[in-house]
Amino acid sequence: MLNSVTDALRAELTSKLPAAAFRELTDAYLREPRGRYQGSGGLLVAPDCTEDVATVVRACADARVGIVPYGGGTGLVGGQIAESGPVPVILSLERMTRIRATYPAENVLVAEAGVILSNVQDAAEAEGRVFPLSLASEGSARIGGNLSTNAGGVNVLRYGNARDLCLGVEAVLPDGSVLHGLSRLKKDNTGYDMRHLLIGAEGSLGIITAASLKLFPKPAGEGAALMVVEGPEAALGLLALAGDLLGHQVSAFELINHMGLDFLAEVGPEVRAPFADTPEWMVLIDVGCVAGVEPSQALETLFEAAAERGLVTDGVIAQSGAQRDAFWAIRESIPEANKRIGSVSSHDISVPVGRIPEFITRAGAALATLDDFRINCFGHVGDGNLHYNVFPVRGKSRDDYDHQRHAVKRIVHDVVAQMEGSISAEHGVGRLKVADLNRYGDPTKLAAMRAIKAALDPLGIMNPGAVVTA
Repeated sequence: MLNSVTDALRAELTSKLPAAAFRELTDAYLREPRGRYQGSGGLLVAPDCTEDVATVVRACADARVGIVPYGGGTGLVGGQIAESGPVPVILSLERMTRIRATYPAENVLVAEAGVILSNVQDAAEAEGRVFPLSLASEGSARIGGNLSTNAGGVNVLRYGNARDLCLGVEAVLPDGSVLHGLSRLKKDNTGYDMRHLLIGAEGSLGIITAASLKLFPKPAGEGAALMVVEGPEAALGLLALAGDLLGHQVSAFELINHMGLDFLAEVGPEVRAPFADTPEWMVLIDVGCVAGVEPSQALETLFEAAAERGLVTDGVIAQSGAQRDAFWAIRESIPEANKRIGSVSSHDISVPVGRIPEFITRAGAALATLDDFRINCFGHVGDGNLHYNVFPVRGKSRDDYDHQRHAVKRIVHDVVAQMEGSISAEHGVGRLKVADLNRYGDPTKLAAMRAIKAALDPLGIMNPGAVVTA
């Protein structure tokens, strides 16, 4: 059994850490973006070095007090919020913001866990390189949290998830020992890979304090296009054709439904739509081209070939960097519009790419048997990850459907499971999906996860209640 924070623990930490390590526990640390979780309190500690993180962990282990790691607070599954149970220590990485080293010739950058993602991108840019992890919250999300949740984002099709962009990690384990794993090696076959164990564990096995990150050469030219398709089936045909014609130069391939643009028109943010009449479905394609290939010409060639095959009916190719940014502003504003509308239930799912059209059809039909909803289906179709979000009809709010929220989620996740998909593609499990993981997860995998948790964290102090339960 865990204990709540005591005066004795507060006094011990106060004696061992500098005064700057202690922060006021404001409400910002106790709620998550969707408003589904609200923390009840805790002791907020923000160390600025790995040894101080280790000091906190050792003290909490001795006192049997839980630790909830906190990055940028942008997580959408409640992994950063302890809503109930013994009052924990909230360990924020916000002061660990150093870029420790850059090795441009090796395409490696070493950053502490509290560095904001956009600052990692800027540091790479300063070296003439690219760190390609990109997501809507990159201006506030921190790289430690990105790794702990194995964040995805828009460039997974070309560069992979956060897991694929990391060579090594430094971390504090549940007993307070420090794992010195900041490797710059691309080959290292010396047993179990602790990096991959900690990435995606959401702080349940230890706290990542720094990471060696992969950088990439900057593309010689970049471009984007919005292309109108008849539906998801045609979008998959366009994806295959883009791969055939452009290969690895395709960075992102995003499916957008008319409902996303309808929401933007209804509640904002205000963005300029490129088509006079909103199409039912369209695709945002982003490319980063090699020297000698002009992006807009490459996209025009793709459009012409797709039109000949009946895959696209209209399209706009960005003629400048500003227009490319405007296209992305549409896609990146959709989550904010969703938030303003207020979803009944939001789903971050993945299915095999070839089964995306079938999933959209089956999920919509299954939900229609329950009630009338508005569905905004969009996302990273290039890697099979859809954000399939269910909303109230006009004139109602999400509160009117609160009694159906779990039924909606169950219907969607049942279809995902039947199609050999995942109930969590890029957001993680957190606390929101623990029961879902237990329901849909492979029993052997779950047993192995529990065994690993028990071996590394026998006291259960690391992010208690998140990801895996006994």
